[in-house]
Amino acid sequence: MAKGDKFYFDNFSEITELTKKAALYLVKCLENYTTDNVEIMLKNMHEIENNADKKKHEMNAALAKAFVTPVDREDLDMLSHTLDGVIDKIEEILQKIYIYNIKKISPAVIVFARHIVKSCELLCELMDEFKNFKRSKKIHDIIIELNDAEEECDTLYLMSVHEATKNPEDVFATLSLVKIYDCFEACADACEHVGECVRTVVMKNT
Repeated sequence: MAKGDKFYFDNFSEITELTKKAALYLVKCLENYTTDNVEIMLKNMHEIENNADKKKHEMNAALAKAFVTPVDREDLDMLSHTLDGVIDKIEEILQKIYIYNIKKISPAVIVFARHIVKSCELLCELMDEFKNFKRSKKIHDIIIELNDAEEECDTLYLMSVHEATKNPEDVFATLSLVKIYDCFEACADACEHVGECVRTVVMKNT
């Protein structure tokens, strides 16, 4: 790898590590949730998201100055934007819990959060392999695993929403929970979308 190219791949790896950190923190927040500590949880989560934003800005600045890039600069920008979208979706889950004044976290919500951690761990593996995408024999398999993880989340989403709306005692609380599940589903989709973007970039450059 050319010395100047290392920055781009390291930047992606650093963002995905922050994404995994956010997902793990989300699980911790949900497992220890009370309405008394949700605001500090939001603050801590936003700090992680803000650090990811800084990485995206570093990428933007580098692309603006670069004369030669390892792949098309538009593809690097697309990947940076797509990765940033994942951590935004993770933060949005906690924001929705705060907005809708959720009093108690159901076990199904924690299960969903753990599935998001799994997807984020796969993203970290994917970006580690992306550094050597022209020789890697694992990228395709990791992308398939991301697709499988998203399908698992689809199934979990259907089951969770069905269960939540089966016998609603509190319509507002039920609708709020469904909105939160929608955020989880969007987050899983965002993880899968990163994999599809990487697939496209690899196909164009090998």
